Amino acid sequence: MIRANTTLLQRLALFDAIECGNPYWSTQISEFGIANVYEHLFLGVYKKEKYAHIIERVRSFNAERAFAAIDEAGATFLTPEDPRWPMKVNQLPCPPIGLVVKGNDDILSNNSFSIVGTRKPTAYGVGIATEFATGFVDRGWDIVSGGAYGIDSAAHRGALLAEGRTVAVIASGVDLHYPSGNARLFEEICENGAIVSEVMPGVSALPHRFLTRNRLIAALSDATLVVEAAFRSGSLRTARDAAELMRPVMAIPGPINSPASDGCHRLIGERAAELVTSVADAVELISAL
Repeated sequence: MIRANTTLLQRLALFDAIECGNPYWSTQISEFGIANVYEHLFLGVYKKEKYAHIIERVRSFNAERAFAAIDEAGATFLTPEDPRWPMKVNQLPCPPIGLVVKGNDDILSNNSFSIVGTRKPTAYGVGIATEFATGFVDRGWDIVSGGAYGIDSAAHRGALLAEGRTVAVIASGVDLHYPSGNARLFEEICENGAIVSEVMPGVSALPHRFLTRNRLIAALSDATLVVEAAFRSGSLRTARDAAELMRPVMAIPGPINSPASDGCHRLIGERAAELVTSVADAVELISAL
């Protein structure tokens, strides 16, 4: 028997059918509500030629199977109607329809600090990410990052080293452990932190999903730090998403001839991020805003 109310079932059906971060469907849901959008997909209000895939997925949606997949992944499906829902994400232009969360789903509204950067950091970058993660944990903050290799992993490990909580926002289903080399890290994160995804279990990570998940990293965080990033980097997208949400954005300077720091220098030069060189700097900046 399905253990859910109608709104939850409708949200899960739309969550399963609609690609995350879609501006059109975000507008439709905002203007007309979940129930109306769900019903209109059945009634032929939306053009079948244009939205055939979504219409078919909603009409063929199997709620029992979907809930079973989430249960088997050891996760929960959070919606804006749930008291554990992180209200910070509602400020996004395209807020999520729901979130699949594995681990401690009570912490998503805590004070949190995101640390992002390149997948190919220098030893300098790894050390800085670890230092800032442990420093903010020591001050009672949780650490948010993307679960990827490099700076993300260093941030998560730094938080765990300080016996703190950390949240990994990933681009695949919570059961896939992508990248596979971080499988053990994901298990450690879930012991008192959480893994968050905007797709169903079993869904693969695709390039565009990394960009859309970056906005969630920014939205779940009260401030964002870019440690090392190339001149064109997804981490810069996270920084700009955070800036659009009026959240503090900071960047770590590096050697002027280091490609790994080009993106940070770009943010600082464009006045899109504040230059910080210590945890104390970052805390002072956040406190002043």
